[in-house]
Amino acid sequence: MTVSVVDAKHMAHALRLAEQGLYTTQPNPRVGCVIAHGERVVGQGWHERAGEPHAEVYALREAGAEARGATAYVTLEPCAHHGRTPPCADALIAAGVGRVVIAAEDPFPQVAGQGIAKLRAAGITVESGLMREAAREINIGFFSRIERHSPWVRVKLAMSLDGRTALANGESKWITGEAARADVQRWRARSSAILSGVGTVLGDNPQLTVRLPAGDLPRETFSPTRVILDRHLRTPAGSHVLDGQTPTLVLHAASAEVTDDRFANVERIAIPEQGDALNLQAVLSLLAGRSCSELHVEAGPTLCGALFAAGLADELLLYIAPIMLGDHARPLMHLPSLSEMASRWSLRVVDQRQIGNDWRLQLRPA
Repeated sequence: MTVSVVDAKHMAHALRLAEQGLYTTQPNPRVGCVIAHGERVVGQGWHERAGEPHAEVYALREAGAEARGATAYVTLEPCAHHGRTPPCADALIAAGVGRVVIAAEDPFPQVAGQGIAKLRAAGITVESGLMREAAREINIGFFSRIERHSPWVRVKLAMSLDGRTALANGESKWITGEAARADVQRWRARSSAILSGVGTVLGDNPQLTVRLPAGDLPRETFSPTRVILDRHLRTPAGSHVLDGQTPTLVLHAASAEVTDDRFANVERIAIPEQGDALNLQAVLSLLAGRSCSELHVEAGPTLCGALFAAGLADELLLYIAPIMLGDHARPLMHLPSLSEMASRWSLRVVDQRQIGNDWRLQLRPA
């Protein structure tokens, strides 16, 4: 495709619009749309919530009659099927747009090129691929779920400069400062689910909910599902994760039994075992089948290490505090011993920035 400065400007604008749905569109992708005549923008919009109009519809409403002959810049291929809303490809055709520029093709089976084909069949010029990687990054979990049948697994960790996560007695509040902890809440808020293990529940009794000051996030932010891996159903009565305040899923072995009503407020599902643990790949497959796109993991060194060693952790969100905890403090992850440097795990830095007095590294397998 031939890319002009104007095309790039409008697609960058559409991507910024898509980001406004970062916390609200679950399980749908985040999409932005700009409609323009040359440099002049006549309509813009973004998808706000599942079941509500898509980005193209909002942009077309704003553009009105000026949509005719205009170029529509969309961050994801317009849908071509009837879901909870009518096809956006049909709306663009009916409005008489002359050209559509798409950042990323939609892998969803009911779209997957059909939106592009429908637009072209109507005589509309369609170009795709402009800022594709940026568009995929905004919806990294959506693409993972559709293409790999697994959520994007983001493991959050916080450590001291000497690589420790808690004192030997388990005390870990707080390694990082207030700004870093608020940043974690935003990563929770954009996720479909928050995963932890029973060891963390027993040791810390976490809430695993999104908690930020009023006004810091959109009012109707999606509430991630809490997912607890509890092979033998050891989560005790009174645990925050059993309080019913937000959707919660407890995954356990088929042989586990419970004789009281501790789990009355949550959903329980048996998962196949692998050795002396639950099968993590089965966990991810189950969650993907339940429309989980981004899985945020906050767990202890055993579960985090198991995900990482199995190649199931797509990303590490590592907060580093300028403190030292000493040799006897708890490690970042439990990983197999290596006998040679050639076997080491290599990571690449996607992003690094200072958050308050701490540092945050966003890392992915090299």
